[in-house]
Amino acid sequence: MCFVTEISLENLALDGSVWSAKTLHSALVGGGSTLSLRSVHRSLSDSWSSWLVSSAHLVTNREGQTLNRLIVEPLQNWSHSKRRPLEVLQIGELYGHPVIALSDGKGRVLWKAFDGLVEPRRTSAVQELLEARPGKYAVLPHGEASPLLESTSIPDRVDNLSSLLPPPTFEPSSPAPVARGTSSSYLDALENESIEIIREAYAAADKPGMLFSMGKDSMAMLTLAAKAFAPAPIPFPLVIIDTQWKFQDMYRFRAQLEAREDLSTIVYVNPEAIERDMNPFDFGSATHTDVTKTQALRKVLDEHKFDFVFGGARRDEEKSRAKERIFSPRSANHGWDPKSQRPELWNLYNTALSPGQSMRVFPISNWTEIDVWRYLERERVDLVPLYFSRLRPYVERNGALIMVDDERFPLEPGEKVHFDYIRFRTLGCYPLTGGVKSRAANVGEILTELEDSRVSERSSRVIDFDKGASMEQKKKDGYF
Repeated sequence: MCFVTEISLENLALDGSVWSAKTLHSALVGGGSTLSLRSVHRSLSDSWSSWLVSSAHLVTNREGQTLNRLIVEPLQNWSHSKRRPLEVLQIGELYGHPVIALSDGKGRVLWKAFDGLVEPRRTSAVQELLEARPGKYAVLPHGEASPLLESTSIPDRVDNLSSLLPPPTFEPSSPAPVARGTSSSYLDALENESIEIIREAYAAADKPGMLFSMGKDSMAMLTLAAKAFAPAPIPFPLVIIDTQWKFQDMYRFRAQLEAREDLSTIVYVNPEAIERDMNPFDFGSATHTDVTKTQALRKVLDEHKFDFVFGGARRDEEKSRAKERIFSPRSANHGWDPKSQRPELWNLYNTALSPGQSMRVFPISNWTEIDVWRYLERERVDLVPLYFSRLRPYVERNGALIMVDDERFPLEPGEKVHFDYIRFRTLGCYPLTGGVKSRAANVGEILTELEDSRVSERSSRVIDFDKGASMEQKKKDGYF
């Protein structure tokens, strides 16, 4: 008789419905079983004890990396204060059959069996499971389940916490486009102007390069450069200055760019920064930026003898950049003199260089932030996910929302980690780059948001407002 009961338990638990131990026991009793609730719990526990995770401390991404330890306890406190129980979504086996499970920290499990590991079936199972869990709650995916939430329509009452996990290897949705857009609009005029500038600078250069930050403007520049020389690859390297304090998402994004066969990259870290263990907390933002960015840039340009260097700066970003010409000559020490800018009337550019000089070239100088976003949308360009709103951990420091991106972040006495939906309008070193509260999770929503904004995207960049180290002074010292 016991054998028959156990078989019934297994068959029912794996019938493709959404079950909890309590509802499963009720169904068994309704079918005439004498099995106790404790026995059901024991049988289930024996099956999933080897893989089921209930604590946020043990949750990993699909590559086995755990949550930032600085945010685990604040996350639990946030979950409690918001009355949104924390559930862990995971894939495992029950009686040898694949299941999707939701587990809280109190031993309660909701699960659904599904037929095979084919992606559509897994996604469908996740969808049904999330909808079956009543009320408001937060879900944290674990292991193999980490990417499933990205392709699942999540109920509005559920907070998706997948953005809190260490970012996995970036997977581009499509290769960088090289074909011209078909629409006839002002974007075509901007694109044509920028491509003309890139080609003219390249024709005048002996050793060109393109400064690349992995931000949205850099991706627009990369797209324009690809079009300028298609079908040939881009004929100059991407120069990446690594401060060692960028966002994790930026590093994984860079990794996939470095793996592309059609791109050449030069990644440079100032040896002095490594020697001094340079960081923005102990050294301050001004010194950190000078050593890891300004001095690093000057050194790599000298080392590789670049004479023309492309950049994605725009006039609408910041007042000192509004003074910059499209073709901006720099001294032998890479200094910028705003009083010696050359006139650029009727789109006529002076590309001549005196001995020792170099040229910074800004092909999208005439673009606005909205222009860039509309262009990226049209060209379907992959971007660092930080530009889009996700639930993220942050502290409020000096009026800025600073993301707690890794475990190197030192919390000040009395400082608390908060969680909210934020995104970034500009990217840099994460301790020096503030986010904005936003629900804009796609380009269309970002455009709607920007159309009502009267605040510069760089208003949240700490380095732009250092006392005695303004952006203009940094440019005079050799900053891009």
